[in-house]
Amino acid sequence: MKKIYLYAAMASVIATQAQANDWNMHDSWVHPYIGADYVYSHADIGGDAKGAKKDYNSWAVNVGAEIAKYMDIEAFFQQAFERKSHTVTGAKIKSEFYAMGMDLYGKMPVGCSGFDLLASVGLADYNVKYKHEIGSEDKQRVGYRGGIGFSYDFTENISMRVMGRYSYIGMSGLDNLMEVTAGLRYTF
Repeated sequence: MKKIYLYAAMASVIATQAQANDWNMHDSWVHPYIGADYVYSHADIGGDAKGAKKDYNSWAVNVGAEIAKYMDIEAFFQQAFERKSHTVTGAKIKSEFYAMGMDLYGKMPVGCSGFDLLASVGLADYNVKYKHEIGSEDKQRVGYRGGIGFSYDFTENISMRVMGRYSYIGMSGLDNLMEVTAGLRYTF
Protein backbone atom coordinates (compact mmCIF):
# COMPACT_ATOMS: atom_id res chain seq x y z
CA MET A 1 0.00 0.00 0.00
CA LYS A 2 2.87 2.35 0.82
CA LYS A 3 4.48 2.07 -2.58
CA ILE A 4 1.16 2.60 -4.36
CA TYR A 5 1.17 6.30 -3.37
CA LEU A 6 4.66 6.79 -4.75
CA TYR A 7 3.90 4.93 -7.98
CA ALA A 8 0.65 6.86 -8.47
CA ALA A 9 2.42 10.19 -8.04
CA MET A 10 5.17 9.17 -10.47
CA ALA A 11 2.62 7.93 -13.02
CA SER A 12 0.72 11.23 -12.88
CA VAL A 13 3.88 13.21 -13.62
CA ILE A 14 4.82 10.87 -16.50
CA ALA A 15 1.30 11.06 -17.94
CA THR A 16 1.35 14.84 -17.71
CA GLN A 17 4.73 14.99 -19.45
CA ALA A 18 3.51 12.64 -22.22
CA GLN A 19 0.79 15.14 -23.13
CA ALA A 20 3.07 18.19 -22.90
CA ASN A 21 2.79 18.81 -26.66
CA ASP A 22 -0.97 19.32 -26.36
CA TRP A 23 -0.90 21.26 -23.12
CA ASN A 24 1.08 24.42 -22.52
CA MET A 25 1.78 24.21 -18.78
CA HIS A 26 2.95 27.79 -18.48
CA ASP A 27 -0.57 28.96 -19.34
CA SER A 28 -2.14 26.37 -17.04
CA TRP A 29 -2.86 26.87 -13.36
CA VAL A 30 -1.33 23.47 -12.49
CA HIS A 31 2.47 23.27 -12.63
CA PRO A 32 3.84 19.78 -11.79
CA TYR A 33 7.39 19.37 -10.53
CA ILE A 34 9.86 16.74 -9.35
CA GLY A 35 12.67 17.18 -6.86
CA ALA A 36 15.46 15.64 -4.83
CA ASP A 37 16.66 16.60 -1.35
CA TYR A 38 19.40 15.95 1.16
CA VAL A 39 17.91 15.65 4.67
CA TYR A 40 19.70 15.93 8.02
CA SER A 41 17.55 14.55 10.87
CA HIS A 42 18.00 14.73 14.64
CA ALA A 43 15.85 12.07 16.33
CA ASP A 44 14.41 12.00 19.85
CA ILE A 45 14.90 8.28 20.54
CA GLY A 46 13.83 6.39 23.65
CA GLY A 47 12.56 3.03 24.86
CA ASP A 48 14.54 -0.08 23.87
CA ALA A 49 16.42 1.92 21.21
CA LYS A 50 17.74 4.56 23.63
CA GLY A 51 21.37 3.83 22.72
CA ALA A 52 20.83 4.31 18.97
CA LYS A 53 22.39 7.24 17.10
CA LYS A 54 20.32 10.39 17.10
CA ASP A 55 21.53 11.99 13.86
CA TYR A 56 20.73 10.63 10.40
CA ASN A 57 21.59 11.58 6.85
CA SER A 58 18.84 10.89 4.32
CA TRP A 59 17.88 11.38 0.72
CA ALA A 60 14.38 12.25 -0.39
CA VAL A 61 12.54 12.41 -3.70
CA ASN A 62 9.29 14.24 -4.26
CA VAL A 63 6.62 14.85 -6.84
CA GLY A 64 4.29 17.80 -6.56
CA ALA A 65 2.22 20.43 -8.27
CA GLU A 66 1.28 24.05 -7.81
CA ILE A 67 -2.49 23.75 -7.28
CA ALA A 68 -3.18 27.45 -6.70
CA LYS A 69 -1.20 30.64 -7.16
CA TYR A 70 0.51 30.38 -3.77
CA MET A 71 -0.10 26.74 -2.81
CA ASP A 72 1.60 23.43 -3.67
CA ILE A 73 0.82 19.83 -2.80
CA GLU A 74 3.66 17.31 -2.72
CA ALA A 75 4.18 13.56 -2.22
CA PHE A 76 7.57 12.44 -0.93
CA PHE A 77 9.67 9.40 -0.05
CA GLN A 78 12.61 9.68 2.37
CA GLN A 79 15.19 6.99 3.22
CA ALA A 80 17.72 7.38 6.05
CA PHE A 81 21.06 5.60 5.86
CA GLU A 82 21.68 2.86 8.45
CA ARG A 83 23.51 3.98 11.60
CA LYS A 84 25.54 1.71 13.89
CA SER A 85 26.13 2.50 17.55
CA HIS A 86 26.91 0.94 20.94
CA THR A 87 24.95 1.22 24.17
CA VAL A 88 26.56 1.96 27.53
CA THR A 89 26.79 -1.80 28.16
CA GLY A 90 28.58 -2.32 24.83
CA ALA A 91 25.64 -3.84 22.92
CA LYS A 92 25.51 -3.04 19.21
CA ILE A 93 22.46 -1.30 17.70
CA LYS A 94 21.73 -0.70 14.02
CA SER A 95 18.98 1.76 13.24
CA GLU A 96 17.34 3.26 10.15
CA PHE A 97 14.01 4.68 9.03
CA TYR A 98 12.06 5.60 5.95
CA ALA A 99 9.02 7.79 5.48
CA MET A 100 6.49 8.60 2.79
CA GLY A 101 3.69 11.10 2.86
CA MET A 102 2.07 14.29 1.61
CA ASP A 103 2.74 17.94 2.42
CA LEU A 104 0.79 21.10 1.65
CA TYR A 105 2.96 24.19 1.05
CA GLY A 106 1.99 27.84 1.27
CA LYS A 107 4.21 30.40 -0.51
CA MET A 108 4.67 34.12 -0.02
CA PRO A 109 6.77 35.92 -2.66
CA VAL A 110 9.42 38.34 -1.41
CA GLY A 111 9.34 41.21 -3.89
CA CYS A 112 10.13 40.24 -7.48
CA SER A 113 13.50 38.68 -6.67
CA GLY A 114 12.58 34.99 -7.17
CA PHE A 115 12.58 34.29 -3.43
CA ASP A 116 9.51 32.77 -1.76
CA LEU A 117 8.97 32.22 1.95
CA LEU A 118 7.43 28.78 2.62
CA ALA A 119 5.37 27.07 5.30
CA SER A 120 4.27 23.45 5.18
CA VAL A 121 2.02 20.99 7.00
CA GLY A 122 1.63 17.31 6.24
CA LEU A 123 1.27 13.69 7.24
CA ALA A 124 3.82 10.92 6.84
CA ASP A 125 3.98 7.17 7.42
CA TYR A 126 7.23 6.47 9.33
CA ASN A 127 8.79 2.99 9.43
CA VAL A 128 11.62 2.59 11.95
CA LYS A 129 13.92 -0.45 12.18
CA TYR A 130 16.20 -1.33 15.07
CA LYS A 131 18.49 -4.37 15.18
CA HIS A 132 20.25 -5.27 18.43
CA GLU A 133 21.59 -8.35 20.18
CA ILE A 134 18.22 -9.22 21.72
CA GLY A 135 16.44 -9.16 18.35
CA SER A 136 15.00 -6.63 16.00
CA GLU A 137 12.08 -4.21 15.98
CA ASP A 138 10.15 -2.86 13.02
CA LYS A 139 7.67 -0.17 14.01
CA GLN A 140 5.34 1.89 11.87
CA ARG A 141 3.26 4.94 12.68
CA VAL A 142 1.68 7.93 10.96
CA GLY A 143 2.94 11.25 12.24
CA TYR A 144 2.35 14.88 11.41
CA ARG A 145 4.92 17.45 10.32
CA GLY A 146 5.26 21.17 9.88
CA GLY A 147 8.03 23.35 8.53
CA ILE A 148 9.23 26.76 7.41
CA GLY A 149 11.81 27.75 4.82
CA PHE A 150 12.43 29.49 1.52
CA SER A 151 12.84 28.76 -2.16
CA TYR A 152 14.70 30.54 -4.92
CA ASP A 153 13.92 30.30 -8.64
CA PHE A 154 17.08 30.15 -10.76
CA THR A 155 15.04 29.94 -13.98
CA GLU A 156 11.40 29.39 -14.85
CA ASN A 157 11.94 25.62 -14.48
CA ILE A 158 14.75 25.14 -11.92
CA SER A 159 14.60 26.18 -8.28
CA MET A 160 16.15 25.33 -4.92
CA ARG A 161 14.44 24.90 -1.57
CA VAL A 162 15.67 24.90 2.05
CA MET A 163 13.31 23.86 4.86
CA GLY A 164 13.46 23.37 8.62
CA ARG A 165 10.88 20.84 9.76
CA TYR A 166 9.50 19.32 12.98
CA SER A 167 7.87 15.88 12.73
CA TYR A 168 5.92 14.36 15.62
CA ILE A 169 5.72 10.57 15.39
CA GLY A 170 4.93 9.62 19.01
CA MET A 171 6.07 5.98 19.01
CA SER A 172 8.05 4.44 21.88
CA GLY A 173 11.32 4.20 19.94
CA LEU A 174 11.01 7.51 18.07
CA ASP A 175 9.11 10.45 19.52
CA ASN A 176 9.98 13.22 17.05
CA LEU A 177 12.42 14.42 14.38
CA MET A 178 13.89 17.85 13.77
CA GLU A 179 15.09 18.09 10.18
CA VAL A 180 16.82 20.41 7.75
CA THR A 181 16.34 19.73 4.04
CA ALA A 182 17.98 21.27 1.00
CA GLY A 183 17.33 20.33 -2.61
CA LEU A 184 16.47 21.16 -6.20
CA ARG A 185 13.15 21.17 -8.11
CA TYR A 186 12.39 20.93 -11.81
CA THR A 187 9.02 22.39 -12.82
CA PHE A 188 7.45 21.24 -16.09
